[in-house]
Amino acid sequence: MPGIAESMRNKLDTALSPTRLEIVDDSESHRGHGGFREGGESHFNMEIVAEAFAGVSRVARQRMVFDVLAEELAGPVHALSLRCLAPDEQA
Repeated sequence: MPGIAESMRNKLDTALSPTRLEIVDDSESHRGHGGFREGGESHFNMEIVAEAFAGVSRVARQRMVFDVLAEELAGPVHALSLRCLAPDEQA
């Protein structure tokens, strides 16, 4: 059974075809806070670069990701920090 990060990566790859996708499990830095789960995979930082974001507002980009990851956000993922960029916005 794949981990949560791997499941999120597979879904985002299929739905958004990102040219870059970085998923960082930041759970350990939230130890003792709400939503922390032993073993991690509860808090994530994510950077996604995808052509699908071109010409789309920041809020709409985040909604696109939230829609793809609805199952994870309804259960095991407590917090998700997003940076969503179009390819021409990369630094």
